[in-house]
Amino acid sequence: MTREFAPGLVIQRFTPPLRLADFKLIAFDMDSTLINIECVDEIADAAGRKAEVAAITEAAMRGEITDYKDSLRRRVALLKGVPVGAMQQVLDQRLQLNPGAAALVQACQAAGMKTLLVSGGFTFFTDHVRDRLKIDFTRSNVLEVADGALTGRMVDQRWGDICDGDEKRRMLLATCSQLGIQPSQAIAMGDGANDLPMMSVAGLSVAYHAKPAVRAQAMVAINAGGLDRLLEVF
Repeated sequence: MTREFAPGLVIQRFTPPLRLADFKLIAFDMDSTLINIECVDEIADAAGRKAEVAAITEAAMRGEITDYKDSLRRRVALLKGVPVGAMQQVLDQRLQLNPGAAALVQACQAAGMKTLLVSGGFTFFTDHVRDRLKIDFTRSNVLEVADGALTGRMVDQRWGDICDGDEKRRMLLATCSQLGIQPSQAIAMGDGANDLPMMSVAGLSVAYHAKPAVRAQAMVAINAGGLDRLLEVF
């Protein structure tokens, strides 16, 4: 049963309140979830290609492009030649935490939960968000740089090539295993189609100002207000 628990807060398939103490891990998507932008789109703006890249991003997040890795490679290829300084400008001038992000992370940490950031975005930005929010674990993609500019490619990492939806799911499950907990003790929070795999294995799935397909499948949908509205179901 789906019902509006409070204005802008929809719940389905469970009855609140839950106990925060029953959860040991919370996993976050970054772009448009923890932060206010899609980093790849903003980097593309520096190359005069934002509209082209943003259209691919939007289609991927709605689930209309099923090969996320291919869609990301196509977008990153369009960033070739963008100076690293342009990424720093995005970080300094455009990237902001979404409302309630810090409050939710701090509340979960105070309850003894570990935090995980899994992103189809890039370490240049996830490292900043990790340090700012004191997040325990991260997984994201590395942009290749040569002579102070992007090459249009990503760098393979020891775990694989690209953090897509399947990798987000694997990372959530691996982190649960590392912590000695069950996936049912994890919360997964995101906004796009590539977040659905990790949301499907978590004990509580949360959509934040998300695409329709994600809202439909999530147990909690925050459609108005900040991320800390999740705390209302506890």
